[in-house]
Amino acid sequence: MLRIADRWYDRKKISDDITLVYEPWVHPFLRCNIWHVRGRDRDLLIDTGLGVSSLKDAISDMIDKPLAAVATHVHYDHVGCLHEFDERIMHRVEAPRMTDYREFTWLKKTDFLEDYVTHGNTDGFDEYLINRAPYEGFNVEGYRITSTTVTRPVDEGDIIDLGNRHFEVMHLPGHSPGSMGLWEAGTGTLFSGDALYDGTLLDELPDSSITDYIETMKRLRDLPVSAVHGGHEPSFGGERMRELIDAYLTNRDTARDINVKD
Repeated sequence: MLRIADRWYDRKKISDDITLVYEPWVHPFLRCNIWHVRGRDRDLLIDTGLGVSSLKDAISDMIDKPLAAVATHVHYDHVGCLHEFDERIMHRVEAPRMTDYREFTWLKKTDFLEDYVTHGNTDGFDEYLINRAPYEGFNVEGYRITSTTVTRPVDEGDIIDLGNRHFEVMHLPGHSPGSMGLWEAGTGTLFSGDALYDGTLLDELPDSSITDYIETMKRLRDLPVSAVHGGHEPSFGGERMRELIDAYLTNRDTARDINVKD
């Protein structure tokens, strides 16, 4: 029996315009970064967490103008509350998969996940990937994502305009076919989703492609970033971005060499 959380979401202000919203009771492996970006004419919400508790209600005090909710990709830790928002944006490759959501939705530890769920502070996560319940009567075993339709499918080069800020869609496949990032050239800001974050990058999931991931990493390496806000883990700068990318490419080259020799 899980204890009930006093509140499900916490916040951390990153700058005047950017706030990180996160679910502290979720296992570090699954804890998605939810980014609220304040614009002049409208706001942007990048990813929406697991969906076990209303995100729209939790951030209602932050919403004072039209808001567009973006899903960087279709995996369940990023799209849980997407259905709560009127404007829903996702890459066109994965948008149809939200209509009748049939992706995996694990809240219970499984053998498949064992290699991935050992990093970070895992105290209190003995059986499930959450260590509190959002409300009394919450059914962990019955957890599912609410299907919804994407109101604006996007592609490479499309612009999301907030009035004073303009984000360009970057198609970043590898982690999933429709993974995408949002790039603001004027400030050197990249919201990278799960294409890049400072942790174990997953490129062997059922819909992953190592070949695509390598090309995405090569593309990102020369991007003149000042800040990367990933789908998980803390944000970082350009030097750390290149370290992470070089480490990934080296590891993949090494693995490929071993396979060739075998």
